[in-house]
Amino acid sequence: MISGDKRMQISIAGILAWMALPCAAYAQAPASAPSKGYVEVVAQSEFGNVTSQSFGVEFGVTVLPQVQVFVDAGRINNVATDEISAGAATIAGYLSQTQANVQHGVKQPVTFGMAGVKFNIPRAGSLTPYVMGGAGVANVKQDVTFSVGGTDVTGNLATYGVALGSDLSGTFTKPMVGVGVGVMWPALRRLVLDFQYRYGRIFADVQGINVNRGGLGIGVRF
Repeated sequence: MISGDKRMQISIAGILAWMALPCAAYAQAPASAPSKGYVEVVAQSEFGNVTSQSFGVEFGVTVLPQVQVFVDAGRINNVATDEISAGAATIAGYLSQTQANVQHGVKQPVTFGMAGVKFNIPRAGSLTPYVMGGAGVANVKQDVTFSVGGTDVTGNLATYGVALGSDLSGTFTKPMVGVGVGVMWPALRRLVLDFQYRYGRIFADVQGINVNRGGLGIGVRF
């Protein structure tokens, strides 16, 4: 079985190779005019502990040649860790000792906001490769459900002698840091496409949460 860290390394390598394709295809395009900033909407695939989707917005302003400050905010549908999945499975196993047809579900949706600095790499042609880094906060919801015989019993677990702890219920807000790479391509006069990869780390109390996001931003520059 491939470890989580190994999967992350393989995924990063694959995305970097994928992002290099448009660079090769458009390397001879004419240079674009300097930009004062940009705003874009982002759709991504999240492939950390589980595979889900992420959506958000990003806004950046040029403060120095090749340097921008940015704000990135969004929602990730699920980043469920091995820890919360194992805890839910333990309770489901306990219920199965006395109940038939026990099912459980685990999700950890995240709402986050980050700010940081983006460094655009000098280049020839219209493409703008970049690296970036920042920090912010993430709000994580512990969304664990249980059903018996097809009926949701999550709110009535006390009937079965079970009480969910803070590791399986509630929400928490923790610091988050992130880095990213990408390539911005001016598809039209002001329309830009941003082929991107982002890595984030949420500093949860017991088990830190790795977040890998790869996808596309569509926006305008000004």
